[in-house]
Amino acid sequence: MTDVIKIAVVGPESTGKSAMSAYLAKHYQTVWVPEFARGYCENLTGDCTWQDEVNMFHGQLELEKEYLPKANKLLICDTTFITIKIWSDEMFGQAPQEVLDMLPEHTYDFYLLLNIDLAWEDDPLRNFPTMREHFMQVWHKELKALNANYVVVSGQGQARYDAAVEAVDVFLGK
Repeated sequence: MTDVIKIAVVGPESTGKSAMSAYLAKHYQTVWVPEFARGYCENLTGDCTWQDEVNMFHGQLELEKEYLPKANKLLICDTTFITIKIWSDEMFGQAPQEVLDMLPEHTYDFYLLLNIDLAWEDDPLRNFPTMREHFMQVWHKELKALNANYVVVSGQGQARYDAAVEAVDVFLGK
């Protein structure tokens, strides 16, 4: 199904990626791919390992494949496996080679990089409340390295959702 446009909703922790993905899917009457890592990490009994990162990479790709045929012209993705690269670089000093190899091959048509202008919400799976600016810069760097078509989405409440819809509409030429 190559005629489906893939829109990735990305950004540092606690920027509203899941809520934004759900909102966009409803707005555009399509489906959204949840973040595989969230469910995976909720079931971990210890610290995340290198193999866990590889497993999450494969899990995210599989989820996207599963949801793709259900998409109505747009597939909204709540994060991407670029997150695996970013976390692996931070936690282990490097990312799995298979993740690095797939980055240029498995791209998205458009990325919404959610800004860190929302208040931090504590969550057992969030680890870096004081490093949001750092990770925002990392996201810019990673998206630029992929020559990705992206826009930063800012704002509070409905204004944030409206800004995302406007960005997508501009991308789609509406």
